[in-house]
Amino acid sequence: QVQLVESGGGLVQPGGSLRLSCAASGNIISINVMGWYRQEPGKQREMVASIRTNADPTYADSVKGRFTISRDYAKNTVILQMNSLKPEDTAVYYCNADLKLREYKSIKRDNYWGQGTQVTVSS
Repeated sequence: QVQLVESGGGLVQPGGSLRLSCAASGNIISINVMGWYRQEPGKQREMVASIRTNADPTYADSVKGRFTISRDYAKNTVILQMNSLKPEDTAVYYCNADLKLREYKSIKRDNYWGQGTQVTVSS
């Protein structure tokens, strides 16, 4: 069993900053990719930023230069630092992890989502 627990969402004014954190726990052997997605009401979930183990991060064009993703490999944690926030960044943000875990006597690869955290950018 694996859990992704997110924190750090909230209400911020345009131009402000927020920091999202996501910690993965459970019978994890290794994590291949961790990332952040977001979803507005009535719209599809979209990738915001992701980072593969020991590789350069990937960002959506809409957040390049404003958001920074990083990982703490020892703590199985991914951080999204969001600066210069805009009203169009308002959404529910979800953490995602592609990982290998131990299940009984076997090892399997699976994909997990966090519960989501609301980010609202408004004056």
